Amino acid sequence: MVTSSPSDSSAPPLLLYVVKQLELATRAQLDALLRPSGVTALQYTAMTVLARRPAMSSADLARASFVSAQSTADLVGALERRALIQRQVDPGSRRRMLISLTEQGHAFLAEYDPLVAQLEERMLRSLDQRQRGDLREYLNSCRRALNAPADATPA
Repeated sequence: MVTSSPSDSSAPPLLLYVVKQLELATRAQLDALLRPSGVTALQYTAMTVLARRPAMSSADLARASFVSAQSTADLVGALERRALIQRQVDPGSRRRMLISLTEQGHAFLAEYDPLVAQLEERMLRSLDQRQRGDLREYLNSCRRALNAPADATPA
């Protein structure tokens, strides 16, 4: 029996490679879509996180947005200067600041979310509803597997 190795030119690319290509393609499309607004894809992602989970700490926002603490500090500063987010002292811990969307931030998302939804629809146009649900489930399963400790057994 002959098996193909990852370097075999007749073998399909590794799924890790395909996922990375998809990430790069979606990031490029999202950057192009948002470019006229002056908001980056990372900033937009952070804003969508804040829309779902208002009043987050910078560290929580960094984890939820998949960026480093330094990147979060930069994007929070940029969004705050544009009045799309605001920082307030956490009433439960005076040493902690909480970040939330402003009215302008909500208005920005109301304007751009439909355009981003159209981009996603374009990406998924060849899939029916069942396939879309399956894809979401498979991708989330892969994400959970990579976030689990290396020695954990799948559930």
